[in-house]
Amino acid sequence: MIYTAVAMTPLALIGLYDLFQRKHTLWRNYPLISRVRWIAEELHPFLRAYIVESETEGRPFNLEDRALVYRRAKNVSSVEPFGSHLDIDKPPYEWLAHSIAARHPEEADPRVRVGAPGTAQPYSASVLNISAMSFGALGAHAIEALSKGASMGGFYHDTGEGGVSRYHRQGGGDLVWELGSGYFGCRAADGSFDAAKFADTASDPQIKMIEVKLSQGAKPGHGGVLPGEKVTPEIAEARGIEVGLTCISPPAHSSFSTPIEMLEFVARLRDLSGGKPVGIKFAVGNRWETLAICKAMLETGLRVDFMVVDGGEGGTGAAPAEFLDHVGAPLRQGLVLTRNALVGTGLKDDVRLACSGKQISAFSIAASMALGADWVNTARGFMFSLGCIQSLNCHNNTCPTGIATTDKTRQRGLVVEEKAIRVRNFQRNTVQALMEVVGATGCVHPSELTPRHVMHRVTEDIAYTAERAYQLVQPGQLLSAPDETQLAREWRMAQAHSFQPAD
Repeated sequence: MIYTAVAMTPLALIGLYDLFQRKHTLWRNYPLISRVRWIAEELHPFLRAYIVESETEGRPFNLEDRALVYRRAKNVSSVEPFGSHLDIDKPPYEWLAHSIAARHPEEADPRVRVGAPGTAQPYSASVLNISAMSFGALGAHAIEALSKGASMGGFYHDTGEGGVSRYHRQGGGDLVWELGSGYFGCRAADGSFDAAKFADTASDPQIKMIEVKLSQGAKPGHGGVLPGEKVTPEIAEARGIEVGLTCISPPAHSSFSTPIEMLEFVARLRDLSGGKPVGIKFAVGNRWETLAICKAMLETGLRVDFMVVDGGEGGTGAAPAEFLDHVGAPLRQGLVLTRNALVGTGLKDDVRLACSGKQISAFSIAASMALGADWVNTARGFMFSLGCIQSLNCHNNTCPTGIATTDKTRQRGLVVEEKAIRVRNFQRNTVQALMEVVGATGCVHPSELTPRHVMHRVTEDIAYTAERAYQLVQPGQLLSAPDETQLAREWRMAQAHSFQPAD
């Protein structure tokens, strides 16, 4: 009897609190029992993911996708029995056209040379790399494990816009320094770009390329605020800001406002870095703006070394629902538009094209490369390789796997040495699978894939090659016959001296 009373007393106290508190109607009307609703909401993502959903129903990544990464990261077989789980008779299903003359490519580590003509320090990039994730958004152990895995596997790690932290460097991997509108790592006291600070950081031999972030897929055109209470000494060190001081990243860069000014800024960064490749990253918004950048390159003779198209489906960064769901072009449409812009203006040979988004399988990588990408970046794929379980707590600092959190007690579970091996394994096994797919098409290098290799189901009865399904522009067509393309109107609107449309 005494034990029962002891056990029931806390419940009775919670019930009394519910009865008299004023914030929650259900608690007042149904003390204690109504709390079951909150428990159910908290457990809903887990119950649905592991009990209700089929292998292919989950979002943002389904169980089959996650399992593929886990297996490859653990270096175990990723083959599946008894046929596909996909509904292959319904659009927008896609497949690669294999060849009767299939082969086994000998190349195990295909590379891409990045550097426009005249670039002093071109870089040889892998075809699969770690996309942008900042220190602060990810914890120290996760950043170090990613960088260490990149070093072991010979691929690069994009720093994200939060600056080059000590943990990026400790891992020893090749780094691509992402430079956002906050200019973290080369930020003056007033928030503007500091050339001397940039040159000092960019001289680090571990930094192989610089990526100017115009926008990101999670929240393009939004900007951000880092509250002062989150600016710890380590965050301040990486970003070059004051401890405890609120820091604003504006929606747009303060160093340029037109396409030509942007190219001049890129050229300046290239000079300050000693001739390292400098590119831009963006989610496609107004189509004439992408075309305006190409017009500016044609008019000035200046080049970006590479462009990275970020999918508007969102990413590791938390964002308002409207931005995640309805702002920015999805990856496939953004990639096709940028490919058409570069190919149609004859710039594709000088400017490398990459893309980042929900690409974790060999097919998704091969399809993107067939449509014009020279390489692919993924962030969430590598998070899964670290052990991410898609708990959707990335923005709450309560990540249970210690990845997307600065909480040191949660980070303790993430052992850098072990997870670095899984990062390396995932990349290596995925590239190996990519080469098997490439060989099945009769090619020996991913760069040989063409839009004709991708078949796109338009209806249940009709399938077109990607070249026809996406109305791809022919080489030089925007210069010689723009009115024969679907971009004729936007081409007339684009202007090198302004991101605004021409009247």
